[in-house]
Amino acid sequence: MPTLLRLEGADKAYGALRLLDNADLALTDTMKVGVVGRNGAGKSTLCRVLIGDEDLDAGAIHRHPDLRLGYLRQHDPWQEDETVLDFLQRDSDLPQWRCAQVAARFDIAGERLASPLGRLSGGWRTRVKLSALLLHEPNLLILDEPTNFLDLRTQMLLEGFLADWRGACLLVSHDRDFLRATCDHTLAVEQGRLELVPGDVDAWCQRRLSDRRHAERVNATVEARRRQLQRFVDTNRAKARRASQARNKVKQIERLQTIAITDAEREAVIRLPAVEARSGPALICQDLAIGYGPQAVIARDISLEIEHGRHVAVVGDNGEGKTTLLRTIAGSLSPLDGRLRWGHDCRIGLYAQHVYTGLGNDGTVYDHLLSRAAPGVTSQDIRDLAGGFLFHGDDIHQAIATLSGGERARLVLAGLLLGGHSVLVLDEPSNHLDVETVTALAQALQDYAGTVIFASHDRAFVSQLADGVIEVGGGRSRHYPGDYDTYCYRLRQEIDDGQRAYAQQQQSAPSQRQPSTGRLRFELEKRAATAERNVTKLEQDLARLEADMLAAGHDPQRLLTLDAEQTRLRQALASAETAWCEAQEQLDALE
Repeated sequence: MPTLLRLEGADKAYGALRLLDNADLALTDTMKVGVVGRNGAGKSTLCRVLIGDEDLDAGAIHRHPDLRLGYLRQHDPWQEDETVLDFLQRDSDLPQWRCAQVAARFDIAGERLASPLGRLSGGWRTRVKLSALLLHEPNLLILDEPTNFLDLRTQMLLEGFLADWRGACLLVSHDRDFLRATCDHTLAVEQGRLELVPGDVDAWCQRRLSDRRHAERVNATVEARRRQLQRFVDTNRAKARRASQARNKVKQIERLQTIAITDAEREAVIRLPAVEARSGPALICQDLAIGYGPQAVIARDISLEIEHGRHVAVVGDNGEGKTTLLRTIAGSLSPLDGRLRWGHDCRIGLYAQHVYTGLGNDGTVYDHLLSRAAPGVTSQDIRDLAGGFLFHGDDIHQAIATLSGGERARLVLAGLLLGGHSVLVLDEPSNHLDVETVTALAQALQDYAGTVIFASHDRAFVSQLADGVIEVGGGRSRHYPGDYDTYCYRLRQEIDDGQRAYAQQQQSAPSQRQPSTGRLRFELEKRAATAERNVTKLEQDLARLEADMLAAGHDPQRLLTLDAEQTRLRQALASAETAWCEAQEQLDALE
């Protein structure tokens, strides 16, 4: 396994902030590395150093002669009015059939290939950039937050591709589901140090928790021993007969050492001000039409009813109207038609994706939070919530003018949560938050007695919080009948079915676009690997379900629910096994 990229004795600082401190890193040609760490720890800086956009202050970067580095470009590299296919051809200098073949991996086919790039949504543009990246055939991908602002379907396409990717990759992401599905190593960036360990992000989190608990036990034992020795010293240092013993005890105290617990004081704990629990409908929409004028209707005929206290996720592809729906029900956008009615005395708070850009520069963090706090919220409540969003100690007196974009977003969200609203409408609240803060926010909102209507690209956050799903797509909006996990499973099946259909279409195409035997073998191996991965996951799900059934005892309602889920999983497992067998049979036929 050749080492494609090696960092040796790397130093990088911005003023007094040291992001890399004599750090080492080696990436081989098969590693898939998920990068984790607090916001501001240096993850993005590391990526910029590795791709050559920034220089080290000290140390060296060694690159293998065969390294072909690929990274996701942040700017738009296409020309005005250039179509998807024209851009991919120009950027890669490859034939149309090859460009179309790679683009199809991200569901870009048919009319969309001929679409001008300027008319595509941000999610589709990212798919085009990923296609362009792959056409250059890199052997090491470096992707910094590739899932930011991607809809769930695009995330799943990228996730599936990376899981089957045969080269190396370094992925920065706050989405644990994404890292879990794509990476076999974890790189922790913390206080200038880089720690690369085998295993996915769950294994790293478990190890970190285990190390912390061990350190806490050791420290507790050391502190108890220190207090015991100190009591002896305090009692006997003035006694002539025991003065020598007391001096020995002082030396023992000096030799006692505790284990440093990294960043222990900065764990996010978020507690929201209490709101009164209510019953009955919080929101009723009847035949609602939403959009930006008669010529720009995004969706129509929306009829919804949301009960007080529900936590409802709004899902759908980018550009289908999730943000438009949230803005309309929150009152920042007028309905084009129909009726929208909130329950009596609903106090609605809206968090929009880019609202932090209008925060202004006056005052401090504490000033802003105080101005947004509901009556009865104490100064300590404000400090506690600020700490949950990582404004600790003197950070609370930091001037707003000095805050980064991510810090401003956290401040605006914290101010909203202090407002005592009975309804929270949240558009991408998990953006700009690290993993621990996202988890703490989801837990706080779970315990919140008010109504939450939200959209988020963070699957773990949605799965933890949502108890209902509204699906927006095709110019319509409706309550999805299943839970969020069921929605994700259905979407994954749609993606797999679509890619199988496209592969079969390509196999039957008679022209020079027909893939070579080697390419066909690669596609079939990819399908077999995907199916095998699905089989493994479904078998694990069934095993966990059987354990749940044993734990359910004689609860008939619980057993009935689990039995229905078991039937669904067995049917899905049979389908996955069939898909694997079909791919294997076609592979055997090629031999």
